[in-house]
Amino acid sequence: MPAYLSETEWHRDWKNAFPHVYREQSFMDPILGQLHRADIFTPCGTTIEFQNSPIALHELQSREAFYPKLIWVVNGKKFKGFKILKALPDVDDVRIADYEFSLTQNLTMIRKSEVMNPLVKPKKLTFHHPELKKIPFTSHYYSFCWQNPHRVWYAAKCPIIIDFGGYFIYQLKHRRQLSGDYSYLHMMPKKTFIAQYLGA
Repeated sequence: MPAYLSETEWHRDWKNAFPHVYREQSFMDPILGQLHRADIFTPCGTTIEFQNSPIALHELQSREAFYPKLIWVVNGKKFKGFKILKALPDVDDVRIADYEFSLTQNLTMIRKSEVMNPLVKPKKLTFHHPELKKIPFTSHYYSFCWQNPHRVWYAAKCPIIIDFGGYFIYQLKHRRQLSGDYSYLHMMPKKTFIAQYLGA
């Protein structure tokens, strides 16, 4: 059966957002003798793969090893137990450089100095606390909870874009912290994401 007949409407709609010459580009791995077919391959050398269903870790790693510049676009409408929560401050704001986000659903922070002290239990601070209350929030960074996560996406080394439907998409990002990496979402217009690769 031709690949296009087994594709979902979601998959086809994404591919159709790009010029025909970008779609279904085939490449042979000369070392392993494997054929790779990119959903989208742009003139700037970026590969975009649209993933409608869960993917095995070995397959993810195989594609990431083969394509030097790969972006995953994942159908988030199939995620179970996923909920976007609150807007976040700029995670790179120097004013919170000495703090870490708590690894909880409630939006709180802990002092990095307390994380480094094994004799102290870090105190959770809300953004009403005097140390944090002047920190502005963004309109594009968001916290989230995912009760039944597809762990394979946390193992990805290439960018992960999640599509929940609508005008906006969300990149899954991670803030490196001593107490554990803090995962968050970076919201962007879908049109903006697509436009940066058209005519590239």
